[in-house]
Amino acid sequence: MAKTETPENNVLNFIKSKKIQFIDLKFMDFPGQWQHFTVPVSQFNKDSFVDGFGFDGSSIRGWKAINESDMLIIPDASTMFLDPFIEAPTLSLICDVHEPATKEKYSRCPRNITHKATEYLKSSGIADTVFFGPEAEFFVFDDVRFDSQPNHSFYKVDSVEGRWNSGKDEGPNLAYKPRYKEGYFPVPPTDSLTDLRNEMVINLINAGIEVEAQHHEVASGGQCEIDLRFEPLIKAADQLLMFKYIVKNTAKKKGKTVTYMPKPIQGDNGSGMHVHTSLWKKGKPLFAGSGYAGLSELALYFIGGILKHASSLLAFTNPTTNSYKRLVPGFEAPVNLAYSQRNRSAAVRIPMYSASPKAKRVEFRCPDPSSNPYLAFSAMMMAGLDGIINRIDPGEPLDKDIYDMDPEELKNVPSTPGSLNEAIKALADDHEYLLKGDVFTEDVVETWINYKIDKEIKPMALQPHPYEFALYYDV
Repeated sequence: MAKTETPENNVLNFIKSKKIQFIDLKFMDFPGQWQHFTVPVSQFNKDSFVDGFGFDGSSIRGWKAINESDMLIIPDASTMFLDPFIEAPTLSLICDVHEPATKEKYSRCPRNITHKATEYLKSSGIADTVFFGPEAEFFVFDDVRFDSQPNHSFYKVDSVEGRWNSGKDEGPNLAYKPRYKEGYFPVPPTDSLTDLRNEMVINLINAGIEVEAQHHEVASGGQCEIDLRFEPLIKAADQLLMFKYIVKNTAKKKGKTVTYMPKPIQGDNGSGMHVHTSLWKKGKPLFAGSGYAGLSELALYFIGGILKHASSLLAFTNPTTNSYKRLVPGFEAPVNLAYSQRNRSAAVRIPMYSASPKAKRVEFRCPDPSSNPYLAFSAMMMAGLDGIINRIDPGEPLDKDIYDMDPEELKNVPSTPGSLNEAIKALADDHEYLLKGDVFTEDVVETWINYKIDKEIKPMALQPHPYEFALYYDV
């Protein structure tokens, strides 16, 4: 009798057919970086999907103290991909973190929060599936240097595409460097990264990720975008981490480096992560209707929830001090807490590319790719559901050109927080919507707030900035 085709059996069969030698176990720390350790294939069998693998979690950022450091990770068989960057044949699996004594899922494991979010959505009766389609922009640099010491601090990034190199003797300088804010869609030779992005796309497809398009982005200095097809919550978050891993490592093999830092270049566009989302139930889309921009009443309430909770939501979707150097007027940044079918400065946009009900979705434009997708996507869903449950009216759309608006009129449009500190304060005051269904817990929210204050906000406030010397040295 043939073996039942289960994800676990598929993994075991893949290991045999591809002569896999190592299993790489990847999991997520609290702020949002993948971690991993590797076991020889001889240590892996079907029981591994139940018994998992123990490890010391005492040094993982945002996790428990050293006296509670023993942790357990259990691989998810549905997440396997052949790792193209490790020399020995290696299969990668994404894992959930569990408490070793009880086998309960660890509350501070970001991936486990997406599991709870998915269950809460189903239990709400509103929908059974939420889709996310992130557009994570990034920069490709050729050289990056930075340091911060008690007596000096600096950074320097460089790119063969950087407009700042137009006068440099490159022996020879062949020009074709995108102008500032004019890097959107030029053909080669101005776009020098087409072959690199194609190689990234090939590696993504080989890992099982469906790619819709790739292109150069607006900024000079190597800004790029690769668009992934929308997926359900957990898979979308998994694939975004796979995406960042594959893109970074593909670039490194070519002697280049990739950053998802939101604003690495002063005076040009930063890297955002516009996130498209929609709710479905029993295979039918719920956001299509006869309202504004072809939206249903439910979709408008979803937008209402996003806008109402946007300030606290940004503590997860824009979680770095650098995030708020992108969220400023003048760089197509979505700084206005409003919605529109065409105004790209609005926090929420309704794409109008297709009239199909299945394509109807809302695009939250504030997030950036420094975010932890498990937390960011889950928080977005919870804010939107709160809008639906409480029938929150999003108000009138912002369809006017903001540059033609009367300044007094524009004052009535709420803005995104001006700093991470403001977003964290908003989260402290407004997080009840995240606690429903025990999706987020008070411990998770409190730990996130304390981590951001202690590890990022306070150290940045104490560090002299190089530009302060230009401003104040001669006082």
